[in-house]
Amino acid sequence: MEARLNLFENAVAGKFLKYIVSADKAVHGSGVPAATQELVKLRASQINGCGYCTDMHYKDAIAGGEEPTRLNLVAAWREATVFTDAERAALELTEQGTRIADAAGGVTDEAWQSAAKHYDEEALAGLVALIALINTFNRLNVITQQPAGDYQVGMFG
Repeated sequence: MEARLNLFENAVAGKFLKYIVSADKAVHGSGVPAATQELVKLRASQINGCGYCTDMHYKDAIAGGEEPTRLNLVAAWREATVFTDAERAALELTEQGTRIADAAGGVTDEAWQSAAKHYDEEALAGLVALIALINTFNRLNVITQQPAGDYQVGMFG
């Protein structure tokens, strides 16, 4: 598949990418562990059908030392025993925050309270920002049909 739009060569798209990539930096100091960030990015990307981001975050997580078994089980995190309670809470918040159109009530109080048991206010803000940001990236890539498999680890810094 060929991309509908070259995001790296188009002036408007390039400027937009620059801003959203810089927004990602705010999450890094939020207290959300790097491994959890990659799990969240991977799960949202799976839900949204973004092959480019699913590939990217799998590769980035492996490069960061994550176990392939855990990554392979992200789609079945409820049944898998390899995730901590904090990671489960983050994955639940991710799913509900990503499936807003599917869930009439949005994110449930139970999902929020579960996340709040494991993350302080700074980390919760980071988690919310991360979920919103990965959904933005997913939509951008799905709309423009960015091909999966083109990502190289370290491509974005």
